[in-house]
Amino acid sequence: MEPLAHRLRPTTFDEIVGQKDLIGPNGIIRKMVDQNKLMSIILFGPPGCGKTTIAKIIKDKYSIDTFSFNASTDNKKVLQDIADSVKFYHNAIVIIDEIHRMKKDTQDFLLPFLENGSITIVGLTTSNPYISINPAIRSRCHIYQLKQATSSDIVELLKRALNDSIFKDVTISDEILEFIASKSGGEIRSAINMLESLSLLSGKITIEEAEQAIGMKALKLDSKDIYYYDLLSALQKSIRGSDVDAALLYLARLIKLEDLNIIIRRLTVISYEDIGLANPQASVMVTKACDSALLLGLPEARIPLSFAVILLALSPKSNTAEASIDKALDDIEKYPDFSIPNNILNREIKGNSKLYKYPHDYPNDIVYQEYMPKEIRDHSYYEPKETGKYERAIKEYLEYAKKILKK
Repeated sequence: MEPLAHRLRPTTFDEIVGQKDLIGPNGIIRKMVDQNKLMSIILFGPPGCGKTTIAKIIKDKYSIDTFSFNASTDNKKVLQDIADSVKFYHNAIVIIDEIHRMKKDTQDFLLPFLENGSITIVGLTTSNPYISINPAIRSRCHIYQLKQATSSDIVELLKRALNDSIFKDVTISDEILEFIASKSGGEIRSAINMLESLSLLSGKITIEEAEQAIGMKALKLDSKDIYYYDLLSALQKSIRGSDVDAALLYLARLIKLEDLNIIIRRLTVISYEDIGLANPQASVMVTKACDSALLLGLPEARIPLSFAVILLALSPKSNTAEASIDKALDDIEKYPDFSIPNNILNREIKGNSKLYKYPHDYPNDIVYQEYMPKEIRDHSYYEPKETGKYERAIKEYLEYAKKILKK
């Protein structure tokens, strides 16, 4: 019998959980397909969020020839064969999996076909295309980010899956579905595979039976307890609030779940988001502690994790790294077409090297010249705090630099 995940794969956009901003009634991808005006697109997002399913639905919606290309395993010759086939059609769709792994010469070969419209690509990747994909390819595609499925999305899908005949002899509670959703890491496919394993049981399944069948311990999700991500949030808020005892309590509860990776990801974020420049060495020490935890495994991993939590909770706090970049990102949305000053623009400097003043040639390695675009010349993003010695020193230098740079 085919795996449950394969049997449940949606055949229409309406059957997909989540991603409504892209494939809902007013979603841009939905409109492209419904109006038969598909453009080259790149879909990126975490594993199990629906990229392949969307590509398959697009493929099934079109009568023109559709080809598949896996950039991890297929070579340029495969793409050449596809291009030869396209000669007999006005156009074709090529679904490119792992597009971020496409070699440069293969990308270069593809470009003319994208230019003349004989090939429309649907690229799929888990990597950020703005970093991992050639700008020449990016500029010819529309890029859309898919979000990780939420727990409620996954539970909705699992309830739908219970209608399959394989579950006729078992009773599975909402508590167990929520447990599966919490353990899936947002991957729909993983959640369905976990659910399928429960079909081997019979009768009303207990949470203990579900733990054993799935191979993971469950956090009890009843009205008297705390949800998994609530624990992570409580850990971060306790560290942010410098309550070391509360932070250790929530860490201990998370350790009982035996999922080191999710603890480590959260501690890494905290070190930059909440401690940041008030104690920049903390992020280095936390990274080392987390690496040690992975090397040791449980139960010994609890010791470096405890070290990291105590260090973070009792460090001075600063969120200026997050606040500063968020202000800058907001300006990017408001002023997407800002102009880089000519004196720091390479193509202008090549024509006149005197435009740019090399700071190391001046006293204290700083000199007045324009760096900010004229449209946002007076905007400021970084506002230092004084909770730590390091950031106090940064503030002093920033005040000195501003006096020179604001002449």
